[in-house]
Amino acid sequence: MEQLWSPWRSKYIGSFKGKDKIEECFVCHAISNPETDNENLLVARFDYSIIMMNKYPYNNGHLLITPIEHKGKLNELSAECRAEIMEVINLTTKVIDDVYSPQGYNVGLNAGAAAGAGLPDHLHFHIVPRWRGDTNFTAVVSDFKVINESMEESRAKLKEAFTKYKV
Repeated sequence: MEQLWSPWRSKYIGSFKGKDKIEECFVCHAISNPETDNENLLVARFDYSIIMMNKYPYNNGHLLITPIEHKGKLNELSAECRAEIMEVINLTTKVIDDVYSPQGYNVGLNAGAAAGAGLPDHLHFHIVPRWRGDTNFTAVVSDFKVINESMEESRAKLKEAFTKYKV
């Protein structure tokens, strides 16, 4: 088996050692302050969930889908919320297809402290668009990854694209 090393993540992951809870949930903060959607990188709001950009993206178009309700386990969400999130995941891939034309996706659920992202009590799905060769030598030999579009530019494109679809 070949290994893909991502040493740039060590500093980020290490910052959460020994911390099971964070002081403030950035998702709940963003949800409760609609006037700051731009600063909080929100892209779309739905009845039971929101879409926001990942502040530390693996690739352009890396989005988070999270329930509005602060829950840490999938089975704690209502059936309506779970159903909407699946539809939002489907919609999100359509939007990313329109904006970025990726060749594939990684879609994953983070639930619990060990699952990553340092947000143990508010579950969220990552949608990461992928292209062949999207990880190059800079990520392997240095402490950075090249993201070729600003967060503001990405957010504007994605927010506009989401207005064309309904859940």
